[in-house]
Amino acid sequence: MATSIPKTMKGVLIEKTGGIDVLEYRTDLPVPEPKEGEILVKNEYIGINYIETTRVPDQILPQLLPQTHFPRNSYFRSGLYPSPKPEILGREASGTIISLGPSSHPSSFSVGDKVVWMGTSGYAEYTATPADKAMKIPSQISSADACAAILQGLTAITLVEEAHKVEKGDWVLVHAAAGGVGLWLCQILRAKGARTIATASSEEKRALAKENGVEVVVGYDKDEVLDAVKKHTAGEGVRAAFDGVGKATFDLSLETVGRKGTMVSFGNASGAVEPFTISRLTAKNIKVARPTLFNYVHTRDEFERYSNELFDMMIHDEFNVRIHEIYPLAEVRRATEDIEGRRTTGKLLMRP
Repeated sequence: MATSIPKTMKGVLIEKTGGIDVLEYRTDLPVPEPKEGEILVKNEYIGINYIETTRVPDQILPQLLPQTHFPRNSYFRSGLYPSPKPEILGREASGTIISLGPSSHPSSFSVGDKVVWMGTSGYAEYTATPADKAMKIPSQISSADACAAILQGLTAITLVEEAHKVEKGDWVLVHAAAGGVGLWLCQILRAKGARTIATASSEEKRALAKENGVEVVVGYDKDEVLDAVKKHTAGEGVRAAFDGVGKATFDLSLETVGRKGTMVSFGNASGAVEPFTISRLTAKNIKVARPTLFNYVHTRDEFERYSNELFDMMIHDEFNVRIHEIYPLAEVRRATEDIEGRRTTGKLLMRP
């Protein structure tokens, strides 16, 4: 299949650290050439993640940290996670392969294949990405749903399989249950027969969490959370707490975990967790994990295993792939403002 490849493309470039104003939409960026082991994908849908966005003070859990001003910049834009500049943000997208680099593995890929991938430089019309972190999209799954699912769905699956192996009947706590990863956690936990207590910041979001498998959903008030955990676990505490909020909820999450349970801190939405005294864990023999998805899907076998498990759940368990809105790539600043302002539920996507 012959495909004409242009010399320039649309994309979003950042040349320095800073706020939303450093997101520069361009129409003259060079189209990358795939290197050894890479494929060139014409992106159809592009995912947005908190790791790429800013954080908003005075709106997130004010009752927990009333005096705290959350960091305004993304991990990459602010320099919290150092990355070279200039840079194109974006960790995942779906689209069509238009060329193959030398020795593109796996060799089953062909020009014209519809794929979803994880990597870097997704905020663009074209991305050269490692073939070993791409998957063909099953015919039963749309390109938009595949993009919305791949990073957050894999995060949720690996959290409940690797960070803490959740068993049928376990009570677990999930913070931000109406968010991107939160909704996936709720559905996967329900599919595994676990019982979930969750937090969400509004009545609308709490209703959404209930629709997606949560048994008990509360706000972020500390006493409300602790009372719910005590009541429904007969005072024993949850087997695991999955916390993507970070600084604002870490101590609360730790308090909810029962004897020999696990506190899984997987995000910094409210700021990075501050150092703590490790001896705090001895009272209940608690384990603390701070995982990242890419270390759970480092090998091709791991990536394929969990991707296929995710696709199978999407097809056979009829998971709700909630897409908040699909924005034009040119409106990247509006999309970023929406996710920062906590006006969204589920996944935000963009189209070039």
